[in-house]
Amino acid sequence: MVQSIFKQLFLAGLAFIATTTQAQIVDPQNVLIKNVILLDSDEQDAGSIVNILIVDNKLSIVSEDDIPLSESATSVDAKNGFLLGELTIGNAPTIIILDEDPRSNARVLLDTQSHAIFALHDGELLKNTLVKPIEKEEEPESQNVPKKWIAYSPPPMMLPFSYKDGNKWNQWSSKYINGVFLGLVALDRQHWLNQDDVSLQQVGDVSEYDGGSIRGLRYGAVGTLNLKKPWVYTFFIASNAFDKGFDSTRGDDSFVLFDYRLDIPISKNVTMSVGKQKEPISMERLMPVINLPMQERAAVNDAMLASRNVGIVLSGGGQGERVTWAGGIFNDWFDQGRSISKSSTQVIGRVTWLPYITEDESNLLHLGLGVRYSDGKDDLRFRSEAEFSDSPIFVDTGDPFPASKSMQYVVETSWRKGPYWLAGEWIRTDADAAASGDPTLTGYSVTGSWVLTGETRPYNRKNGLMRPVPIAKSVYQGGWGAWELSMRYSDIDLTDGLISGGEMDILSLGVNWWLSPIFNVNLNYRHVWLDRFDVRGTSSGLNARIMIALE
Repeated sequence: MVQSIFKQLFLAGLAFIATTTQAQIVDPQNVLIKNVILLDSDEQDAGSIVNILIVDNKLSIVSEDDIPLSESATSVDAKNGFLLGELTIGNAPTIIILDEDPRSNARVLLDTQSHAIFALHDGELLKNTLVKPIEKEEEPESQNVPKKWIAYSPPPMMLPFSYKDGNKWNQWSSKYINGVFLGLVALDRQHWLNQDDVSLQQVGDVSEYDGGSIRGLRYGAVGTLNLKKPWVYTFFIASNAFDKGFDSTRGDDSFVLFDYRLDIPISKNVTMSVGKQKEPISMERLMPVINLPMQERAAVNDAMLASRNVGIVLSGGGQGERVTWAGGIFNDWFDQGRSISKSSTQVIGRVTWLPYITEDESNLLHLGLGVRYSDGKDDLRFRSEAEFSDSPIFVDTGDPFPASKSMQYVVETSWRKGPYWLAGEWIRTDADAAASGDPTLTGYSVTGSWVLTGETRPYNRKNGLMRPVPIAKSVYQGGWGAWELSMRYSDIDLTDGLISGGEMDILSLGVNWWLSPIFNVNLNYRHVWLDRFDVRGTSSGLNARIMIALE
């Protein structure tokens, strides 16, 4: 009833504006509207602060992330105005932006001529009193809150739209420190569909892993230390951590310090990150697993790359934000409880390049290269489940074997056009281990994603990563949320030299439904082929997941 009245008043307000107002000159077919509050039906919700991009008279992007001013012919700053209207990706928008919240003062809708600051009807500009945003180079350096995430590694989970809003109960702001408390839980329900006799001999009875479980529980805080150039801090604790790697303890349900990091701006384009963090090595490893099209990373990624490490990373970019670079030195002495001299040291680097990108960034090609050197003070062991959380180990190099050093190489590529994304990664490990035949271990994955509801994953030019699927209209705003279909084929070969860890191929199909930025339901199917012990076995399974985040 209330929503119906609001809609009638909204349409009446647009009609009144159209007959009484002469619009100021702005290109309504190509415009970037920054800092607008999307109203939620929940009167207690403060709303979501987003940026809206209209290209060729069609709604292109609705995102909490920063959108470069260069993406549109004109741009306006809504200054936290309140938006009502129809926002459907791919359609001409009909919106009105008000200078006051109509939920707390209904008279605002009765006097739209006074309170409307911007209005579009089917792409036609009816009113505009907004000004163009300040250009980046004109922004004062003394602002306490960064305009965007400055770190190379993304936050461990999606930040809420209003993460700079000190009025939220889980957020705080003071002269010296700002922050937001975040939490996330994922609940899994695993069911193995079939397993042939060969697979039963290889890995045991997989049906013992059927059932429900807590896939991950994570909570912590991110925020800024308000220096002249603010430092960003990240601190998270996790149990049954989402991120697995060869350094992870499988099945560990204890709470561990998962991330503790300071990101310090060194110059305009260079950031130093100090603490426990992800190694800068591959897109799939750096992206939070909750933002990937599939529930779990490809087996080769978990088997050969570390989940977290303690170290220092310098990162930056160039070539008009078409190139990113990051390099660091790591030594996990703190978590291992050993001295630095007795722990293995790694030198790691990653470079990415955008050889092709359209002006509106709707179509792009990404290339990346990562390298990891380890001095061999720790013995090596690589193993992985079948890309299910509840699964026995399928491939395993066996007892840890010594190596004087090891080198790892990652080649990555991504092509994204609108709602379509095709990505591939290839990983190779060369171990100088004469007693084990100097093995070379390899693997790859190819992933395809299609966002059925039309949203486009933004590309982060600072770190060469894809961002989460933006949600144009959540179910709480009367929409369908965001729906995504995905498919992946992966291979890992842990047999070479005197090492016989097996080879595994997996075909995965998935569907993701983001009802809102904090609520996701998804389903994955996998068919697994395993060559090990000179025989080939097959198995398949399903996993359903519900994921809920605290905003």
